[in-house]
Amino acid sequence: MKLFRKSFGGIVGFIGRIWRHRQGRIGLILLILLSLVAIFAPLIAPYDPYDVTQRADKGLAPSLEHPLGTSITTGQDVFSMLVYGTRVSLLVGLITGIAIALLGSVLGVAAGYLGGAVDMLLMRIVDVMIVIPTLPLTILITNVFGKSYVVIVLVFVLFGWTGLARTVRSLVLRLKNADYVKSAELAGAGRWYVMKTHILPAVSHLVIMSTALSCAGIMIAEAGLSFLGLGNPTAISWGKMLADAQSGGSMLFGQWWTIIATGIGIFISVFAFMRLGLAIEGIVNPGMKGGSDAKRLLKHIRGRYLDEVLESMEDGAK
Repeated sequence: MKLFRKSFGGIVGFIGRIWRHRQGRIGLILLILLSLVAIFAPLIAPYDPYDVTQRADKGLAPSLEHPLGTSITTGQDVFSMLVYGTRVSLLVGLITGIAIALLGSVLGVAAGYLGGAVDMLLMRIVDVMIVIPTLPLTILITNVFGKSYVVIVLVFVLFGWTGLARTVRSLVLRLKNADYVKSAELAGAGRWYVMKTHILPAVSHLVIMSTALSCAGIMIAEAGLSFLGLGNPTAISWGKMLADAQSGGSMLFGQWWTIIATGIGIFISVFAFMRLGLAIEGIVNPGMKGGSDAKRLLKHIRGRYLDEVLESMEDGAK
């Protein structure tokens, strides 16, 4: 019970430090608002976008009845779709970000601290994963196993843990020679005890920052996959809204609000997680200026996968 209260108190204290950070406060406020929108979507949305009986004429302009108009393909209320789409983006981003953080940190610590055959095996796996053409493989996986969000999250985790693992490994290679780690080893502590008690807490700030930043990247990637038609066709997501607007010729017929509204939603969500990530960087590394660690980590977790998705989105929009 004392351990639980201590851990809870530590979490609350850390959130308090983020709140006192200017960028962190902005990120927290936006994330809380998005979470409330996702939780209370049925109460906020004026229509149920999944109910075919609540659909109006296609391509209606914004009005009091439909604040953002209706979709050009199915006549769904765009504002209601935007509200319900928040659920998909947040869930996919948070679940995937946490899963990547757990897998990447554990394997990175194991590779850096254990060394030897474990390090060689894990790093060779990372090298292989880096050269795999990820987007074609994603298309193959979704066609074989389906386009449910469970499959999409597993695909994101499969290709997303390598960057964090390499970053954590490089940090652990320095930490394993620290005096307190050597003292624990000389006192007879086992390897797993040292990794759990001393190494993992030492890299926790990097893992937390990675979770925030990777959530931002994953939300963009999910929108990209849905835009390419690789998302769950039965669920409403921001990427699917963009795909429907593009395929229906929204810009061609002057229905610009269907695209702008969705783009603003994606921007706000990504902006919130980016502010949190940079705030955590400023808290745990107050001497670092310009968020250099955050930028370096974001470069690792972004990788070729998100680049390929964005390039395919650009090709599809042409």
